[in-house]
Amino acid sequence: MAAALTAAFAVVVPAGASAAAAEPGDGPVEAGIFVNKVEGLSPDFVNGVDVSTVLSLEESGVVFRDDAGQPADLSSVLADHGVNTVRVRVWNDPFDASGQGYGGGNTDVARAVEIGERATSAGLSVLVDFHYSDFWADPARQLAPKAWAGFTVGQTAAALHDFTVDALQQFEEAGVDVSMVQVGNETNNGIAGYTRPGREIDAPFASLLQAGTSAVREVLPDALVAVHFTNPETSGRYATYAAGLAQFGVDYDVFASSYYPYWHGTTENHTAVLADIATTYGKQVMVAETSWAHTLDDGDGFANVIGSGTIGDAYPASVQGQATELRDVIAAVAAVGDAGIGVFYWEPAWLPVGPPSDYDANRVLWETYGSGWATSAASDYDPVHVGEWYGGSAWDNQSLFAWDGTPLESLRTFEYVRTGAVAPLEVVSVEQPSLSVPDGAAVELPATVAVTWNDGTVEQQAVAWSSAVDWIRGPGSYSIPGRTSAGLDVVASVTVLAANFVANGSFESADMSAWTLTGPAARTFAGDASDGDYAVTFWSGTAYQASASQTLTGVPAGTYELQATTQGTGSPAGDSRVLTATTAAGSASAPLSFTAWNEFHTATVPVTVGADGVVQISATFALSAGAWGVFDDVRLVAATGGEPVDTSSLSAALDAAASVDRSLYTNASLATLAEAVAIGEVVLAGSRATEADVKEATKLVEKAVKKLKPRK
Repeated sequence: MAAALTAAFAVVVPAGASAAAAEPGDGPVEAGIFVNKVEGLSPDFVNGVDVSTVLSLEESGVVFRDDAGQPADLSSVLADHGVNTVRVRVWNDPFDASGQGYGGGNTDVARAVEIGERATSAGLSVLVDFHYSDFWADPARQLAPKAWAGFTVGQTAAALHDFTVDALQQFEEAGVDVSMVQVGNETNNGIAGYTRPGREIDAPFASLLQAGTSAVREVLPDALVAVHFTNPETSGRYATYAAGLAQFGVDYDVFASSYYPYWHGTTENHTAVLADIATTYGKQVMVAETSWAHTLDDGDGFANVIGSGTIGDAYPASVQGQATELRDVIAAVAAVGDAGIGVFYWEPAWLPVGPPSDYDANRVLWETYGSGWATSAASDYDPVHVGEWYGGSAWDNQSLFAWDGTPLESLRTFEYVRTGAVAPLEVVSVEQPSLSVPDGAAVELPATVAVTWNDGTVEQQAVAWSSAVDWIRGPGSYSIPGRTSAGLDVVASVTVLAANFVANGSFESADMSAWTLTGPAARTFAGDASDGDYAVTFWSGTAYQASASQTLTGVPAGTYELQATTQGTGSPAGDSRVLTATTAAGSASAPLSFTAWNEFHTATVPVTVGADGVVQISATFALSAGAWGVFDDVRLVAATGGEPVDTSSLSAALDAAASVDRSLYTNASLATLAEAVAIGEVVLAGSRATEADVKEATKLVEKAVKKLKPRK
């Protein structure tokens, strides 16, 4: 596989670039980014953004600005850049007993109404997003509000109805232009503290949704009513949900979907699943959440959800990448036809409250005003998902604003999709190949890599690779530099894998005959895999057990390591998650970790295989209701052995090379040094590098340093 990483060729965005004066029929406007026009886009298409953290951000000192850099009201800036609708989430009571907010904007009804008033004053419509929880609601958690704890489904339905009526009346009395109401947020597995036991819609869940939709009809009969789900990439998921809603007669207008390219498959698939709902059930469809990163940097010292290891290769991490992603999602919804009514970008204004260097001061602001994703107060309400992980914005690198509050040109995508936009050509990404090979196999690097330009065109450029690839020794991870025919730097990531005795260890083959799965565990195609496209995943709305096991035969006698990688959510410390290997010599085990979504952990168990060559491996899980897990990349590999080689001389030579002031020397001599350093680093990474390898690599690096030629 290959990962497209942002190259050192940044898109230069002209200050104040604008298409505001252009009409849809005028043709593409000159701009700082390329955006292909979306043909036939309805004039009523919803160009939406969720800005639910805005009050907390402003209370923390964040200042939003116009294109000229002058302080300005956020809603007005959005309206000036083609946005026509604001989405605001509503939590029932996001405060603890002492009044400290849980974070994420602390958006109770009163604060949501205030955001709605400001949006209406700027001429924007409002979508009200009810979570029916005191804090975040998503597939991993649908916690009941504190005031509804212990309620039956019938009592919850009544409370949900009354809460919705009261809240919407407050919006109406404040004069907020509410055009749509979302009943629940990412309700894949439940709502308002009720968790469904399976994927299918059931009567209790339907009754809770209907309680909310009925309330909307009573207070705001002209507003559209939306339901919201996610994971469109899972085959049959949305069709199952829509069929269940129809079966139980749930009254709604819009089937809303989250769509993040990091996790949710292709836009083509998304169009197809939304179109199926539109044509089968006569519903309107939209994207309630999407986003992309303009940088992989962190703005506030609190780690981002999306970084170099999680971004994927759909688009470059750049302003141009954001614009292309947003344009493609708009086009995917518009491709459904008249039923495709809009797209919302999620939290494009969730900016840092201060730089990473001011982390301690930032933390005070997050705690005081709720401008981070969670405060310490939220840990009591949601100990499983918050715990000690409260803090700042994990989304700042996906903002459509620079961190000083000025709009990035990607915000104008909402305008540019109607006109098209053209810009000077720039390279925005260079493919960085990544490949895995079995130990002993030849490493064959690609002859070309893809170079992507800001107009969306892709060019294959030939690559000259470093001879460091010939110095790979044994299992391990290696970086091999190269340069394209146009002089662009490339790095290939090579992983040499030790022989694995586990059959179908990454579940990429549909032949699962070697494995025995129990409980809800199933091979799944998902972006949640740690290796490849498939993994074993499991979830249940009630407490449950699951397992995956395999018996290996014919394993040569010796010492080995059993490894397996997991991630998961909603599983407290009292749950059991164990990786075990059993041989004639006995059993050994290690705990498997679930900490947070997309945090992968690899467990390792030492294994001694006897003359019979039999190893029984298993992963067993006894999990709480609502716990979700991924099990992947299972390996039984020979333990590394042998005497370590002294690499201190090579390390010293590489340190000396790193300290060289490269501005003083000729390019040719620096190229020789770079080649020697590449060889040295590969030898240093080799699990089977010999003393002779180390000695020769050290000489190469030392000689290259001595032979550096000063610039004239």
